[in-house]
Amino acid sequence: MLSTLSAIGLLIGLFWWLAPMAITDLGWPLISAAVLGCLTFSLLVSRYLTHDLGRSLSALEVGLLNFKDNDFSVHIPLQGDGQLRALATLFNESAEVLRRERQYIYQRELLLDKVIQSSPNVMLLLDDQQRVIYANDAARHLFNQGIRIEGLKLPELLKGLSEELAIALNNPKGGLFTLASENEDREDETWHLSRGRFLLNGQYHHLILLKQMTRELNRQEVAVWKKVIRIISHELNNSVAPIASMVKSGRKITEPLADPKLKLIFDTIEDRTSHLSQFIFNYARFAKLPLPKKSRVDWTRLTEQLAQHYGFTLEGELPPDPGYFDVIQIEQVLLNLLKNAHESGSNVDDISLRIYASILADGVSGVIIEVKDSGSGMSPEVLTQALLPFYSTKHSGTGLGLALCREIVEAHDGRISLHNRADAGLMVKLWLPNDES
Repeated sequence: MLSTLSAIGLLIGLFWWLAPMAITDLGWPLISAAVLGCLTFSLLVSRYLTHDLGRSLSALEVGLLNFKDNDFSVHIPLQGDGQLRALATLFNESAEVLRRERQYIYQRELLLDKVIQSSPNVMLLLDDQQRVIYANDAARHLFNQGIRIEGLKLPELLKGLSEELAIALNNPKGGLFTLASENEDREDETWHLSRGRFLLNGQYHHLILLKQMTRELNRQEVAVWKKVIRIISHELNNSVAPIASMVKSGRKITEPLADPKLKLIFDTIEDRTSHLSQFIFNYARFAKLPLPKKSRVDWTRLTEQLAQHYGFTLEGELPPDPGYFDVIQIEQVLLNLLKNAHESGSNVDDISLRIYASILADGVSGVIIEVKDSGSGMSPEVLTQALLPFYSTKHSGTGLGLALCREIVEAHDGRISLHNRADAGLMVKLWLPNDES
């Protein structure tokens, strides 16, 4: 529009310049030709500028449509000047900001998905019809042997599961529940179920989280025992030390008397304080167990060292690959187990040690160590309590032997279990991972 008005102004100016010459030299024919040329020129300029504006507006329209489709890769070429060029520049800058923001959000979504998929906690997201919208890897393995479960309904997933798990998931409230283990090498598992409900895209969704609590509860229980032991040990040490000192002083003071009764009294006090100090030391060792220092261990050398303390029969061949654990701690575990086997009333010839490689269902490689005897075994009640601190069926037992074994094995990310043998006796089974991860 502006270009047309400019052309008309130019035409008027040219007319007034040529008008005085019309009577003399040029004449009206030339003036008419000039006017016609100016009009043609103005129309061409107007058409060109109108075409340029239309092309820019079309590009802007395409770019906005791409924005609507979440495509921010469109770039408008800068044409013309003034407001049109400023508008194109602003569009391109906005597209660049949106591209960066989208890339940032995409990277965060990838990170969040990676964390959720790697989590050992089971996560399920359901819609109001109980259809699975999202599930992590732990959920797929728990419900469907690692196969994709998105799109299935929760009742379909519960058909092949244990009754305890089905009851817990059908319960609208969360909390702790226990699953009986089908594998005799594993103890019953304690789980925690939590639920959440929120509005997403105008529809209510339900979040289900399942967390394995067995080891965590065991660790909390052991932590409480350790705290109690540290307090008791501290108080007992504060009493034992001055008693021992007073016994030494009493011996020196009464030495000239040479009274056998006084000597018996002092000997008795000294003997009991010595036993009490050893008792405190054993408990303190359990309460201050250091982290394992793992290294490669030769099985032949380990079994030879064990045989120097307690006799046993080695069953089968030793694994060809070395073990990977804290040799001092695991040796202490095996010495405790062999000592218990010898004190079980078993014939020495019936005490055996077996070590063999094992691969779990989840592909983790490890080694199993079995210590067997032919003693009286354990009652069902004792089997469930034997690994707890302070529990002992022996008259002079401290109740820390098996508890210390369990603490050491679990510090190695392993497991320990007790089983009565079919014929007679007890079998203690250890599983230890055999890698450096």
